Amino acid sequence: MKHDAPPSLRPRFWERVPLDRMTAAEWEALCDGCGKCCLNKLEDPDTGEVAFTRVACRLLDDHSCRCGQYAIRKQLVPECVVLSPEALPKIAYWLPRTCAYRLLHEGRPLADWHPLISGDPESVHRAGVSVRGWTVPEYAVPEEEWEDHIIDEEP
Repeated sequence: MKHDAPPSLRPRFWERVPLDRMTAAEWEALCDGCGKCCLNKLEDPDTGEVAFTRVACRLLDDHSCRCGQYAIRKQLVPECVVLSPEALPKIAYWLPRTCAYRLLHEGRPLADWHPLISGDPESVHRAGVSVRGWTVPEYAVPEEEWEDHIIDEEP
């Protein structure tokens, strides 16, 4: 099992560097490629509870579990939330419990299947943590039916 970051990144930076001190490359490398942040979520206005749905943003590539238009996503989907060290404290609660950004923000370690730990970008899919193959695109489901597509997000 590989435990080092790619050569362009500082070794094991995620254990030593605060989120707000990471380079842009380190910040981006934290993304495990699960695709869960691209799932539409429903938030209860009374309790603040967040429910994940299997309804995915129209830009999500269901196979790679990555945004198909990452560089211009905010132009194409104005409501897209761009993760940043500044935004993280306000939005961490709606990130998946397995998300590296959320884990590190909460002072917890990355999972063994995370590509930075395993050295393999496919490990997230083999671990069954990604959305590969089971999402439905948002244009195929009317918003009033999203509630019918709520999923259990595993811890």
